[in-house]
Amino acid sequence: MALPGGKREPKDKNLKETVIRETLEETSINLLQNCQFLGVMRVFQTKPRPEIEVLPFIILAENEPSITLNEKELEEYFWIPLEDLARNRTTAKLSFGEVPAFIVGSTIIWGLTYRILESLINCLETETRLRSSD
Repeated sequence: MALPGGKREPKDKNLKETVIRETLEETSINLLQNCQFLGVMRVFQTKPRPEIEVLPFIILAENEPSITLNEKELEEYFWIPLEDLARNRTTAKLSFGEVPAFIVGSTIIWGLTYRILESLINCLETETRLRSSD
């Protein structure tokens, strides 16, 4: 389970260009059309390879985009509302132990993808609490 992304290439002027290129290559979603860049999150590191740094970008699509998968990189895709993830925080028992996870239906999200999504949900929940206390 992963979010679209990849390594910056020399032809990319900046990381935003990397995000745009990788998303287009993997999913055929053109982030320059009907999308709004909201910002970036903090840097995440992978546990097996801490030298790899991941900088998630938050992008709002005005509508659900049409997707054509690059089958060399992706097997399938699906949409899960953030509310469903937030309601389905739990742990999953994997072959190497129990880990924090979101489990929605038969989908298990764990590892780096879990940590990125958990951080995003926590930010949104904090923002919602702050707005409701005003």
